[in-house]
Amino acid sequence: MITPGIMPRITPRIKPRIKTAFLVALNVAVLAASLVVSAAKIQAQTPARAATSDPAEEKHWLAVAPGRVEPLSGVIRVAVPVMGVIGEVLVRANDRVFAGEALIRLVDPEVQARLVAAEAQVALRKRARNKESAPSGAAPRRRAEDAVADAEKAVSEMRSLMDKAAVERRAGRSSDTDLDAARSGLTRAQDRLIQQKAELRRIEADAPLPTLAEGQLNIARGELLAAQAAVDKMIIRAPIDGSILQVNGKSGELASPSTPQPLVLLGNVSALRVRAEVDERDIEKIKLGQAVLVRPAAFRGREITGTVSFMAPLVEAGRNNSPGQRNMTDVDVVEVLVDLGEPGPLAVGMKVDVYFRPDSAARN
Repeated sequence: MITPGIMPRITPRIKPRIKTAFLVALNVAVLAASLVVSAAKIQAQTPARAATSDPAEEKHWLAVAPGRVEPLSGVIRVAVPVMGVIGEVLVRANDRVFAGEALIRLVDPEVQARLVAAEAQVALRKRARNKESAPSGAAPRRRAEDAVADAEKAVSEMRSLMDKAAVERRAGRSSDTDLDAARSGLTRAQDRLIQQKAELRRIEADAPLPTLAEGQLNIARGELLAAQAAVDKMIIRAPIDGSILQVNGKSGELASPSTPQPLVLLGNVSALRVRAEVDERDIEKIKLGQAVLVRPAAFRGREITGTVSFMAPLVEAGRNNSPGQRNMTDVDVVEVLVDLGEPGPLAVGMKVDVYFRPDSAARN
């Protein structure tokens, strides 16, 4: 038996041990409950992740490369050939244009003044030539030279009419029929000029040398052509049929050929393609005609098929590399163009990833 005198000495030793054991058991129970809850959450989330897993990541690909969507024609950067003040911007983004259509007009009074002076000089020299009797055999050449000059003037006039018709059509003040008529007239005038130049070359082979008055008229006509060419450079035209992607110029701004930003971006968006950058270590795996899968970053889970249509013969630094000094981790790449079967929601400039299939029927 335990005597009453011993109890006070045992109790202080037992109580702390019981308290410690209780706290340990409580912590273990809390930890176990937390693990059970976490396991339940993981189990509940597992089916959702499995349902949304990307099937492309479960396949084996020969290579994967980053790329960007661009028009079938590529993005064409239209700049000015000469410095001048922008007088009028004739188009806006999303406008469809035809090859040769005026996009922007520059203004330069000096250029126009040179054209007027050259026209006056031609008229003066022509009157002086006409007062002079034509040498034997020179009359056919004079008529051919005059015909060429008239044809060149007709081309300039028809081009001005076409520009006016395009502006009127875009403003809703005329129809497509008027514009088509003006374009047809310009084509006929250009064909006529080609025929007249060919006729002049044929006649000049047997004609006598030109007289002083004839030579001065030809010089004046050459100066007029140079002045007209300077005026034509003040009108920025579309190089191809396409759509305006971006307009950066505004009326009143000074435009220069050295400006890094182009005045207009345009492209043929009737079809789209992808310009991908393939690591040079993977290029031997890529062949023309190879099937690819394109996954846009903007549309998760969307997959678009395509085929390799072009491989650049040049290895260069990737455009995604940071500017300045290259790092040891920078990769040299080869540009590969991919034609898309059905672009779907893709837009020019979108980032995509290109997956190259191993089971496609490629051609060497």
